[in-house]
Amino acid sequence: MPRLRRPQWHHRDSRAGKSNPIRRSTLLTASGPVRCTGSEQYTQHRLYGDVWKRPGRAPRDCSLVTVAALIASGQVEQITFHLNRAMDNGLTEEQAAEAITHLAFYAGWPNAMSALLVAKAIFEKRRG
Repeated sequence: MPRLRRPQWHHRDSRAGKSNPIRRSTLLTASGPVRCTGSEQYTQHRLYGDVWKRPGRAPRDCSLVTVAALIASGQVEQITFHLNRAMDNGLTEEQAAEAITHLAFYAGWPNAMSALLVAKAIFEKRRG
């Protein structure tokens, strides 16, 4: 599945007379992409700005916890983005595979096997 990029829109800042980019999140749904400006603000400022940058939390570790939570809750659609992000943050294929194997016993075999199919596709794509 191709990775979608978030579009950027520009608005005219009447105070400065400049065009400024406004980021808006794009949620993927069965009926197509849906823009959600409020969720983007919370995601960027609260989640990635506050929660992910707390002292003592490495981005790789935050990513691993996020991927594990998605697998445990059966949120397969979100795994592609977050596993790629985890690997960008330093998680290796071997570490990801071991985490999925470990989760099979705690989060259920079906959740882990669904995640494994997604992970294999990501590994193959990243290898080129």
